[in-house]
Amino acid sequence: MRVVEVPMRRPLAVSTGEVSRAPLVLVDLHTAGGPSGCAYVFVYAKWALEPVARLVEAFAELISGAPLAPLEIEATLQKRMRLLGAQGLTLLALAAIDMAAWDALAKAQGLPLVRLLGGEPAHVAAYNSNGLGIIGAARAAGEARELRQPGFSAMKVRLGYPDAETDLAVVRAVREAVGPDVVLTADYNQALSVGEAIRRGRMLDAEGLLWIEEPVACDDAQGHAEVRRAIGTAIQTGENWWGPKAMADFLHHRACDYAMPDAGKIGGVTGWLRAASLAHAAGIPMSSHLYPEVSAHLLAVTPTRHWLEYVDWAEPILSRPLRIENGSARVDETPGIGIDWNEDAIGKLR
Repeated sequence: MRVVEVPMRRPLAVSTGEVSRAPLVLVDLHTAGGPSGCAYVFVYAKWALEPVARLVEAFAELISGAPLAPLEIEATLQKRMRLLGAQGLTLLALAAIDMAAWDALAKAQGLPLVRLLGGEPAHVAAYNSNGLGIIGAARAAGEARELRQPGFSAMKVRLGYPDAETDLAVVRAVREAVGPDVVLTADYNQALSVGEAIRRGRMLDAEGLLWIEEPVACDDAQGHAEVRRAIGTAIQTGENWWGPKAMADFLHHRACDYAMPDAGKIGGVTGWLRAASLAHAAGIPMSSHLYPEVSAHLLAVTPTRHWLEYVDWAEPILSRPLRIENGSARVDETPGIGIDWNEDAIGKLR
């Protein structure tokens, strides 16, 4: 288990601040006589690196010597966290172990994770989520052109400027820069009140956005539902759902048109599979948030799969970054999740 801060090629400014380095906890789950499982979790802030790492070490002691059975491992850890609560940093640590356990099991079977889960390798449609932060209309237009050049036909712009008119100007500048055929989404990162979200949402309704993401507080299901009823653009949310039960609450309130769980916060592979079942039952298209390497496998077995959010934040420490071809993530036949460490890069960043 190691911690690193990876410099981001495109620092990302959102309505809550700027992120310029990706703090990652790297996990290697060693098995008796078998392959090791590899996974990472993005912990958002440097100060969270050591606490999550210590939790991973503590949880590792609880499952030492256990069979390589990810569902049983998850159940064991959930039971031990019943009083403390499986959310926040504790759930990130559990997800790290869960993803590593699934990776080890897939490697032991000589299968890519997607095949272990009963699916087939597939091209998964991806949008470029690198950049397009709170940088103003002129810079956003130039950056949007650059983000399209690798072959992407979809991207996301961050909004939440001090005034609604700037939000509108940025969306229009990006649209003019990339043309009418590019799928464009917008993310407010919880910046608005319900009333302001409705006002700005109505201003943006004519701009052809596929979705408006997290317009209000991430845990406000009722607020999301109010915004959804009041505007024409679809509402996307889910990156801050701590486990499938939080997702179920939003679906109960009819608070979103689309769902986008985060593999770390939803509970790893195990949590994702449960979330995918909820989305299937509700008929909700489901996208991913961050973690493109494992999310490509998970979306391939998600009945209502929608879009993969592509970020390159972990690529500098991976020996085989995820392949993107013509705007789609390509899951191949490599056993496991497809995460192999670039040890030289990790050594320099630790």
